Amino acid sequence: MQRTRSTTRRLLLGGALFAAAIVLVPLVVVAVLALGRGTSTVGTLDFARELRIPPLLEPRTDGAGRKVFDLRMQAGTSELVEGRRTPTWGFNGPHLGPTLRAARGDRVAMRVTNGLSQTSTVHWHGMHLPARADGGPHQTIAPGKTWMPSWTVDQPAATLWYHPHLHAGTEDHVYRGLAGMFILDDAEAEKLALPRRYGVDDIPLIVQDKRLDDDGALDFSKGMISPIGRLGDEILVNGTPNPHLDVRTAAVRLRLLNASTARTYDFGFSDDRAFDLIATDGGLLGAPARIDRVQLSPGERAEIVVRVRPGEDVVLRSHPPDLGDVGPLQARFVGARDSFDILELRAARRLAPSPRVPATLVKQQMPPREAQPRVRRFELGDRDINDRKMDMSRIDAVVPVDTTEIWEIRNASGMPHNFHVHDTRFQVLESDGVEPPPALRGLKDTVLVRPGETVRLATRFSDYTDPATPYMFHCHLLQHEDRGMMGQFVVVAPGDGPARGAVSPTPTDQPAASTRARPAPSLAHRRGDHQGHPQESR
Repeated sequence: MQRTRSTTRRLLLGGALFAAAIVLVPLVVVAVLALGRGTSTVGTLDFARELRIPPLLEPRTDGAGRKVFDLRMQAGTSELVEGRRTPTWGFNGPHLGPTLRAARGDRVAMRVTNGLSQTSTVHWHGMHLPARADGGPHQTIAPGKTWMPSWTVDQPAATLWYHPHLHAGTEDHVYRGLAGMFILDDAEAEKLALPRRYGVDDIPLIVQDKRLDDDGALDFSKGMISPIGRLGDEILVNGTPNPHLDVRTAAVRLRLLNASTARTYDFGFSDDRAFDLIATDGGLLGAPARIDRVQLSPGERAEIVVRVRPGEDVVLRSHPPDLGDVGPLQARFVGARDSFDILELRAARRLAPSPRVPATLVKQQMPPREAQPRVRRFELGDRDINDRKMDMSRIDAVVPVDTTEIWEIRNASGMPHNFHVHDTRFQVLESDGVEPPPALRGLKDTVLVRPGETVRLATRFSDYTDPATPYMFHCHLLQHEDRGMMGQFVVVAPGDGPARGAVSPTPTDQPAASTRARPAPSLAHRRGDHQGHPQESR
């Protein structure tokens, strides 16, 4: 009898230990992975593939004098891994899209046909245009249908891009390959001695990360821990893996676009050489900034000019990005420890001369200051803004046309976010009361907001009013956007309201003469008398 009880105790103890092991071993594995060095391809690539340069799409001119660009969304296959075909989507081809190019003053029309089996949209990221032409989630294109928005380009030279913006479907559509660059020119930029020969010394770089299965197919799994979305270990530049660029001029202009769905890159070079930052999201800076790193979160762009020496090879590299205080465990799963070799520049033994970057570039067209601007506050949660998820029938802000406002963005979560505003180019005034670094001093449309950080923006919506059709503001980490981290606003004539939809205004201050940062309203206050939907005060 005693032996039976002893055996029973041993069995129970063994079972308890086995159960504990089942629970603890995965936790230990996760901890080991999290505290590891991160993903890195530094020093592992041979850069065997020549960089693909997206073709320029030549527009046709219609009877109204508009430049018409014909785009078709389609499915196909691409060689993302050597010797294997990957199912992908693209514009006018199997993957990515052609580069569009227009100049200030051009009347343009985009004839977009959906040749896919799924509904999609096309958003012109960074473009100042009427809300009905914006290509947000309200302007869907059904399979087999064509959408043709039109507007007059009225903004400075800049590097923009286009991509889908389907509510709850943007991440997958961009991940499959629907993205392309949109370059704007103007007379002021044309006068500057900058590299400008497309594909020669003016190079578009669309940088994306992918995860691929053993058979070369895109891996759409989310991963056991995926706080910001898919993070891939395969870097593509213009759809090219393992790429190199043959450089034949003493200086080359690189138009960097982070078209990834979640990953942030901190671009620099393998030898830490300095380069000239000449432009950000909204266009050219007032003067070049001499730096050796430029960090871009998803959706952000930068133009840099780098000089090379005859016969040398140098690697464009992404160093571990500064994503703020995300904690040692989460750092591994948001890409904060990851580093990648992006592109090798191979300089010819004889280089054509290139002029030095001018000491001054263009006059900055910052939003005009007002004596008492309205301050709107946006608090970023894990997957919401101001405690609300996206509702296509709700208007979150009503903005009077031709007025400058201060938008205060506070990240109240423990993970990195960024913030993109449609139609406008804003000025970053400060981050936690500190003047922004050079990469944030030009006009922007997307900005990284680290955990606990508060960023203050001066923004102005001009020219277009439409009380019936909203623009969007949202996190451009596309999984966050798809899961509801987005809101809507309409731009109206003074005194007007929205034509439809329930109005749930953003939290605002009384107009204030100062633009100094102040603490964002507490969550408890916003959940108080107004149940998380405070009324605007004027």
